[in-house]
Amino acid sequence: MSAVSVQNIIKTYGSKKEKTEALKGISLEVEKGELFGIIGPDGAGKTSLFRILTTLLLADSGNAVVDGLDVVKDYKKIRHRVGYMPGRFSLYQDLTVEENMEFFATIFNTSVDENYELVKEIYSQIEPFKDRRAGKLSGGMKQKLALSCALIHRPTVLFLDEPTTGVDAVSRKEFWEMLKRLKEQDITILVSTPYMDEASLCDRVALMQSGTVMTVNTPQGVINDFKKPIVAVKSGNMLQLLKDLAGWDGKIDAYPFGEYHHVVLQDGKNENDLGAYLKSTGYGDAEIKSIRPDIEDCFMALMKTGSPEK
Repeated sequence: MSAVSVQNIIKTYGSKKEKTEALKGISLEVEKGELFGIIGPDGAGKTSLFRILTTLLLADSGNAVVDGLDVVKDYKKIRHRVGYMPGRFSLYQDLTVEENMEFFATIFNTSVDENYELVKEIYSQIEPFKDRRAGKLSGGMKQKLALSCALIHRPTVLFLDEPTTGVDAVSRKEFWEMLKRLKEQDITILVSTPYMDEASLCDRVALMQSGTVMTVNTPQGVINDFKKPIVAVKSGNMLQLLKDLAGWDGKIDAYPFGEYHHVVLQDGKNENDLGAYLKSTGYGDAEIKSIRPDIEDCFMALMKTGSPEK
């Protein structure tokens, strides 16, 4: 049995005149013990999906099951079995670190001592500041406190909504290392993120855009589905270069990517064809190299065509 099963979930906001479809028939399955990523930009529907799965929001239609329990009929039981860390820091800012931990443990009829071994690695990093008010903590420390509070009742399924947004690179890396070790405790973890580079750290991912799931696969599986040749190109005038790339009929797509532009080529085209075009348009200094696609390239292709192969 799956840890999480979502079947055709639909959620809309607003009135009939100004209706916003947050989720447009979402379906997916998460296996027990998986570290599963929901990857997509702001507005993709990630938070709405998490709030439905944690029983904080009702869907308009569709069904969802978490740890074998229906999110509507069995919402009270689910709330005792899941841990939820919302995107915005939602702990009590005027309470100290220790008081927040004790409060959340009490809600679930447990104690910090009883489940300390589960949160020890995380909580021990902020325990020296246990008398500091939560509102005075740094972003990385708030993140660790929120995760500790979400784990203190030993949940079977853990939902983390954009946990690394606004956190420095070092804290992001530490956080994902902690998630991998938590996975070893037989906790199913669903984590949403707008950062494409975090997709590679998951067992499987669902790529979401505008309330729809575009694909569900392993990170490598998503990349393997990208069949088109792709090159990176750079020159002295990157803005004009992008405009000129848009006018070349040998490309499927061209878009900025860090210090380069990525160009997805038509079948039968290669970097030499692109080089000849750029030379003819005055880019004799252009640097061109064939590359392997990453998750972000696949996401861009899916957004435009619905399939990485088209």
